[in-house]
Parts: sequence; structure tokens; C-alpha cells
Amino acid sequence: MLDQKLQQKLLQKLSPQQIQMIKLLEVPAMQIEQRIKKELEENPALEEGEEGEEREEVQDEDEDEITEAQEEREQEEFGLDDYLNDEDIPDYRLQMNNTSKDEERRDEIPYSAGSSFHESLISQFNLRADTERQETLGEYIIGNIDDDGYLRREVENMVDDLAFLQNITTDAKELNEVLAIIQDLDPPGVGSRDLRECLLLQIERKDLSSSAILLTKTVLKDYFDEFSKRHYEKIMAKLMISEEEMKSVIDEVLKLNPKPGGAVNDPYHKTAQHIIPDFILELTDGALELSLNNRNIPELKVSKGYSEMLETYSRDKSAGKQNRDAIMFVKQKLDAAKWFIDAMKQRQNTLLLTMNAILEYQKEYFYEGDDTKLRPMILKDVAEMTGLDISTVSRVANSKYIQTHFGIYPLKFFFSEGMQTDAGDEVSTREIKRILQECLGSEDKRRPLTDEKLTEILQEKGYQIARRTVAKYREQLNIPVARMRKEIK
Repeated sequence: MLDQKLQQKLLQKLSPQQIQMIKLLEVPAMQIEQRIKKELEENPALEEGEEGEEREEVQDEDEDEITEAQEEREQEEFGLDDYLNDEDIPDYRLQMNNTSKDEERRDEIPYSAGSSFHESLISQFNLRADTERQETLGEYIIGNIDDDGYLRREVENMVDDLAFLQNITTDAKELNEVLAIIQDLDPPGVGSRDLRECLLLQIERKDLSSSAILLTKTVLKDYFDEFSKRHYEKIMAKLMISEEEMKSVIDEVLKLNPKPGGAVNDPYHKTAQHIIPDFILELTDGALELSLNNRNIPELKVSKGYSEMLETYSRDKSAGKQNRDAIMFVKQKLDAAKWFIDAMKQRQNTLLLTMNAILEYQKEYFYEGDDTKLRPMILKDVAEMTGLDISTVSRVANSKYIQTHFGIYPLKFFFSEGMQTDAGDEVSTREIKRILQECLGSEDKRRPLTDEKLTEILQEKGYQIARRTVAKYREQLNIPVARMRKEIK
């Protein structure tokens, strides 16, 4: 039997406008212009320009009095060619095409498109290959080399891939012979399977008659694990060399490139990133002035033509199905345009509201840019000041930048946890990290400071902090442990 029940449920759903607003809030200034252009392309009811802008069309009254008879008379007297001036003639009508193929064209300047890292390797390898089979195998191996210049795939696996994918029967010996040719190409170290092989390939290109180069090769070949872990004393004891000789080995290794692929200028992989600030903060006559960076954001308005079209369709009482569909289409586009404009305005208001709260909270810092004036601040603090949800504040802070009179900073920079000193003052963890950097910057590289010693220094300065917390902050600063910072001077 059917079992019928009556249930009450309380559900919370976001409206399309709220979803659109949330998505726009996450978009930084660098991408908001593209987002607006996309909306303008997809929605014809949305136009650029200020609301209420009217186009004034000024026409001469004498031109309006021209009758159809006069127009017909003019068409009889003049042909189409009479209306074409020199500027209307297409370019191809003015070009001379009576030159031979062999004739040199001095006015044409060729542009170099450049070649990618892999194209450069293939070009070099094809000059060294003896047979077409070698070219095929070499191109396949080069295709498996990553952007850093390393061959991460095992040779045995490539043997199987060539058999299944390209029906080429080969073995590890033949592929290793082809790989040896690739490893002899430029840049030095390309095609290596690990860091040790990469450094050895580069050192072998140097003058091996030099005692320092020969010693470096021995260390990399036989004592690479000890060298990578900076157990220099063990190496010196086993090879019976002095500190000066060990230092020469370290200097030679530092001249080598651990990522040979990065040495090639690849026009297809650009890593440079331009930062466009979302906010601009200026210090004028001792007062802070905050503004949104709306330089590339156009004014938006609802299309007057679409509004009039909807009115025309609505007045037609005898509208059929086709007209009703047209009314529905126009109405949807108009609603979408209004929603987008409202969402953009709300986005600007929310951004300014949040940034003003951050500015008020960190006012002392923004005047001078001194890290010691930066107060501990979390998302909850800003949410309480603005009345916004924590998730909304997080979306504003994500991927946004502010331009100040002392530099450009991401909004996340101003958020940090806090702790109390012995004196009862609350300080930002950013200040503790700054002290750590200063201590590590001035340490004796022969005897670098351990985490325990750093903890003692901070505690002497009044910061009651645990060793594991010091280790966490050191890792956040991308500073290795004491053993890996040890140097021979």
C-alpha cells in the first residue's frame, strides 16, 4: 500500500542574483573587465554607458525634405562608381602583382616567432640522428621530458608504450643509446633522470683537467647523498681533503643549473604576472583616501531599445505564441541586465565596506607601513565590524590587492593571528616572523641556529612560544632546518 506523509522542511536556497553576486565578489580587478565583456557579448539588453543617457540626433531640415522623386533622379544621373572615392577603393585594387616569385621583397620584414623548449631539442636531435627510426625514438623520448628538462618516465615503460601506441618494437638498450644523444644536447643536463645525473652531465662538460672540477665530479658521483644533506665533515674525512677544497666543490656545484629546462626562453610559457590593484590608498595632507580601481570598468545600462521593444510587444493584445516567446526572451534579457548591474553595484559597495573596515582596524600601520604596527586581525574581526558573513569577507580578501604609498600588498597580508607577550601586549605573528628572519639573517653559517636556540632567543625577548611553533613559522618563511643552512667559509 502507498504510505502518504505530510512533512515540513525548512530549506535555504540562494537566488540566482545572490549566486551571481557571490561569483562577482571573488573576481579580482585583473579579470573583472573580461567578465563584463563576456556579459556584454552574451546579453544584448546590456550596454555600455551611463543610465539615462540619450543620444541626440541632429538632422538638417533641408535634407528631410528631399522627396523620393529627387532620390530616383539622382540615382539615374550617378552610378555606383561615382560614389566611391579613393579611400573607398579596396587595398587589393591598389596592389601591384607583377613581380616574380624569385624577386627579393625588401619591404617585407620577417618576424621571429621563436621556438619552444621541446622544438629546440627536436631540431638539435634531428641533426645528430643517423636514421629515421632514431628520429622517431628521439622525438618520443623528448616528448616525455618535462619543462624542467628531466625525463621522469622509466625507459622500460617507454619501451611498452612504443610497442602498444606506435607498433615499434625496441628495447631498453636502444632507447638508452638514443637518450645518450639527447643528454649531449643543449642545454647541458637535459634528459637526466634525477638531480645527481643532471649535475654530473653538466660537470662533465667542463674542463676535467682542473683539480677542482675533477674533485666535484668525484663528490657528486660517490658522495651525493652526504653532499645533499650537507654532511661535509664526512666527505672531507673520507676523501682526506681540506675545508678550502670542500668549499671549492660547493662553489662549483652552485654554478650548475638544477633545472636546465628553465634556461631556455620558451615563448609559449610566460610566467610573468602583472598585478592590477583592486584598491588605491593615498596619503594626502595626513589623511588616508581609499578608492576602488575602476579604471577599466565601463559604466553599464539597460538597453533602451530592448525596453521599448518589450513595451511594444506588451501592447499587442492579440499576441500569438511567437510573440509570447519573444516577450519572454526580451524580458529574461532585461532582467538579467538589471541583475548584473545591481550585482556590480553591490560588489563595489561590499569591497569598499570591507576594505574600509580593514583600514580602520590597521590605521596605524597604513600611515607608515611599519610591520610592528600591524595588529593581529582575523576574518571574524572584520566580519563583526561590517556585519557581513565571514565567508563574504574571505571572498573579498581572496586574490585582491591594494596599492599604498609604500607598495602593493595582497589583502591576505593584513590578516594574522596574535599572541601575548610577557608584558601583556598583544602582537601579530608577523612581528615574530620578522624577528626570526633577522636572527637567521645574522647567524653564523658555520654554526646555524637550531629551532631550540631560536625558541630561547624569542623567549628572552618576551615571546612565550613553543619550539614546534617556531618550526612552523620557519617553514612558512621557506627557511630550511639548521643542518641544511650550514656553510663552509
